[in-house]
Amino acid sequence: MVCIHLRIFLVLTLMVYGLPLKAESQTLSLEAALTKAVERSLALQKGGIDLKTAQFAAKNLWSEIFPGISLRTELGYNSPLLSGTGFSLDESHASYSFSFGLSFSLNAGIPDAVKRIELAYRNEMLDYENAGRQIEIQITKQFYSLLAEKKNLSNLEQALDLAERQLERTEIAFRNGLTRELSVLQGRLALATARFNLSSAEAAYSSSLGEFFMLLGMEQDADVVLEGAMTIRKIDADAESLIREYLLKRPDIRSQQYNIERLELAAAQTKLSSRAPSVSLSATYRGGSGSPGIQAPYSDGIGASIGLNIPVESWIPGTKADQTIRAASAEIEKARLDLKNTEDAAMNEIRSLTARLRNSWESIEIARLQEEIAENTHQLTDQGFRNGTVDNLTLEDAQKNLAEARQKVLASELSYQNMMLDLAAALNIDWREFLLSGNNF
Repeated sequence: MVCIHLRIFLVLTLMVYGLPLKAESQTLSLEAALTKAVERSLALQKGGIDLKTAQFAAKNLWSEIFPGISLRTELGYNSPLLSGTGFSLDESHASYSFSFGLSFSLNAGIPDAVKRIELAYRNEMLDYENAGRQIEIQITKQFYSLLAEKKNLSNLEQALDLAERQLERTEIAFRNGLTRELSVLQGRLALATARFNLSSAEAAYSSSLGEFFMLLGMEQDADVVLEGAMTIRKIDADAESLIREYLLKRPDIRSQQYNIERLELAAAQTKLSSRAPSVSLSATYRGGSGSPGIQAPYSDGIGASIGLNIPVESWIPGTKADQTIRAASAEIEKARLDLKNTEDAAMNEIRSLTARLRNSWESIEIARLQEEIAENTHQLTDQGFRNGTVDNLTLEDAQKNLAEARQKVLASELSYQNMMLDLAAALNIDWREFLLSGNNF
C-alpha cells in the first residue's frame, strides 16, 4: 500500500515539476494583423520615403529663388617654353586668385513651379494613403478567408463525427442481421472519405495560415489563433447616391485631377518661361596676386551686372519653342479625356458592385434556406435509418447534402464579405462604415 502511494506521489511530482507545461496559444485580432501588415509592408515604407522627400521640398519653397553661389580659387604658373630664355622656374611667373559670386535668375514661371511642388506633395500623400487602404483591404480579405476555412474545418469535423456514428450503428445492425455487409463497406468508405476531406482541409488551412503569418512578419509555425468572426449584415446601397457622394473622393480620380492640374501648371510655366522676359542678376568679387608674381601686392575687384532677356523665337508660329508650348496644351486635353474615361469606369464599377452585392445577399438567403432544409432532412432520414425504414445510402446522401449546404452558406457569406470590401475600396471609405451604417447606405 505504501509503495502504491509512493508511486502516485512520484508520478504527480514529475507531472508538476518535471514535465514542461504547454504555453497557451496567443490570439491575433484583425486590428492587430492590420497594424503588423502596415509596419511590415515594404511598398508602404518606400511610399513613406517618397512622401517625406516631397514634404521636405514643399517646406523649402524658398529654394526656387535661392541664388546660385560659387567660390573658386586658382594657383597658376606661366613661363615661356621655346621663346626667350625658355622655360624657367621663377617666383615671378606664379600667381594666385580666388573669386566669389552670386547669381539670380528671375522669371514669370517661378510661381507655377512653386505650385507644382506643393501639388506633388499632395499627390504623394494621396498615393501613400491609398497604398495603406489597399493593404488593409488585402489583409482583411485574407483574415476573413482564414476564418471561413477554420469554420469549414469545424463543419468537416462534424461530418466526420456523423460518419463515425453512422458506421457504428451500421456495424451493430449488421451483427444483428438487420442490414447487409455492403452497407458496412459503404459506411467505412464514407468514414475514410470524411477523414481525407478533413485532413486535406487541415493541410490547406495550415499552409494558408503560415503564408499569412509570414506576410505579417511572424514565424510561419507560430502558435497563434485568429480571433474574430465574420459578421454579415444586409446592405441596401443605392448606386447613384454613392456615385454622387463618393465618386470624386476616389484616389484614381483625385490623382487624375492632380495630374491635370500639374500639366496646367507645367504648361503655364513653359509658356511664361519661353515668352515672358527674364531678369538675371549677378555679382562677383575677385582677388589675387596679379602681376608680377606671387609676392606681388594683393589686388581685388568687385563687379555686378543685370540683364534682361526678351525671347522672340517662341512668338513665331511653328518654331521649336512654339511647338513645345502647343504640345503642353495637347497633354492637358488628353489628361481631361483620361479623367472622363476614369470617371465612367468608376461609375460602372460602383453600379456593378452594388448590383452584385444585392444579388449576393439573395444567394445567402437561398443558401441558408437550403441548409435549414438539409438539416431537417438529415434529422428525419437519421430517424428513419434507426427505425429501419431508410437504407444506408439514403442516409449518406442526406449527410452529403447537409455538408454541401453548409459549405455553400460559408462560401456565399465569404463572397458577400469580399464584395463589401471591394465596394468600400471603390468608394475609398473604411469598410467598417458599412457595418455601422445599418441596412441603408
